[in-house]
Amino acid sequence: MNTQLILTNLLNPPVLFFFLGMLAIWLRSDLDIPQPLPKFFSLYLLLCIGFRGGVELHESGLTSQVFLTLLAALVMAMVVPIYTFFVLRRKMETPNAAAVAATYGSVSAVTFIAAISFLTKLELPYSGYMVAALALMESPAIIVGVVFSRLAPPKNNDKPFDWRELARDAFLNGSVFLLVGSLLIGMLTGAEGGNALKPFTQDIFKGVLCLFLLDMGLVSARRLTGLKALGTFPIRFAILVPLLNATVGILLAGALGLSKGDAFLFCVLCASASYIAVPAAMRLAIPEANPGLYVTMALALTFPFNILIGLPLYMAVIKGLWS
Repeated sequence: MNTQLILTNLLNPPVLFFFLGMLAIWLRSDLDIPQPLPKFFSLYLLLCIGFRGGVELHESGLTSQVFLTLLAALVMAMVVPIYTFFVLRRKMETPNAAAVAATYGSVSAVTFIAAISFLTKLELPYSGYMVAALALMESPAIIVGVVFSRLAPPKNNDKPFDWRELARDAFLNGSVFLLVGSLLIGMLTGAEGGNALKPFTQDIFKGVLCLFLLDMGLVSARRLTGLKALGTFPIRFAILVPLLNATVGILLAGALGLSKGDAFLFCVLCASASYIAVPAAMRLAIPEANPGLYVTMALALTFPFNILIGLPLYMAVIKGLWS
């Protein structure tokens, strides 16, 4: 791997603030981001990335390559939870296997935003329709995970499951709804709307991202303390599966003829794991699954791995292959 790419990623201010948050926990500082600020940061980032993607999608239009890329993203969102479930089922009970599979079949919007920040630092362009791919990949894994969870023998005291409530939580949960809604608003308003909101959606974006990743560093470091109870299999899974999914993502991006920037974002989407939208849905849909397992794997292992090692690694591979 090119050491320059590693340094570029590590010396990116948002990544350094992520480190600072982890360091605060390890040194037992009383640093804390009070609620509800982290939720506000999350909503702001989703709104900005969705709106800016919609503006760019308005300019580019829906071409055949855009359609095929979105189709490939949707297929990955369904295939990943299927194959990971059968791997996980060998080591875990069905509810836990289904919840973890759904987590890794979905995507992390924060990892995607960090990838965009990395591209910006490298001055590599990317297409706005990749935000639509992010939105499409959020929900299918939730449905797949719940279907697999129904394979477990029902308990005598189980209540009838409300699939309408699941569908509502999968497709209308706050993060997905805001992301898709912002994307549509950006598409409708185009460049004029983009210029009008530029001070809000672009000028202060990186500063808010630094604050959000500072909080994510605090949360991740707290979760790391509970990893000893997980054993080695979840830890190996949380690192190796993203690498495998990233490899498939790079191969698909090459077959689709994507640019370096778009290939990188597609690869990051394939390699990430959800720790916001899916855990919220899993608490409703599979309450018997252990959140300490699937949230910790995604947030304390896969997320830091992707932020610190994955981003420069994926870019190095893409640069090598695309050149």
